[in-house]
Amino acid sequence: MWHGTLRTNTPIYGSPLKQRGLDIDQTQRDDRMTNTLKTSNIILALAAATAAIGFSSLSIADSYGSNGAEDQALVILTSDSLQTQGMAMLLSNAMQQQGTHLHILLCDAAGDLAVEGYASAEAIHTPPSNPAGQVKPEGMLNMLLENGATVDVCAIYLPNSKNEEDDLLEGVGVAAPGPIAEMMRDPSIPVYSF
Repeated sequence: MWHGTLRTNTPIYGSPLKQRGLDIDQTQRDDRMTNTLKTSNIILALAAATAAIGFSSLSIADSYGSNGAEDQALVILTSDSLQTQGMAMLLSNAMQQQGTHLHILLCDAAGDLAVEGYASAEAIHTPPSNPAGQVKPEGMLNMLLENGATVDVCAIYLPNSKNEEDDLLEGVGVAAPGPIAEMMRDPSIPVYSF
């Protein structure tokens, strides 16, 4: 059996594709179809990857509570400085007015602000843009509390002061370390410390 090529003296007219029985237009159509299939596969792969990224982002957002959850902030105040206490209350008030739900944690000397009957030695002057003129941090704390802020003294404040839980302003609680630690670890809740 012979497997070589057969030489012929017959002149070849037309393209080699026509000689093999293929039409040029058919070959071009096949090439276009192959390219279309490749493009379709790439588009499908990109769509699947985009969907996977989108669903994983939703899952991450759900686990941290940032998917539609209310805006929250944790303000930790420990300073005994009148101006620092006042600044913390002024900034907390501004955040609350902008729609942030505040969690205020008071410890050390700042815990005294939450004691019924406590009065700062003097009032602080507010910035010129604030019509209040002069305020006391404990008065601003009361206002924040009345407007829905969650206010707690830290877990070690009462055992280390002369005050009892009954001495605290109405609505002020005693914080448990676990829930405060959860808020501090939650990336969707900013923590401000004064």
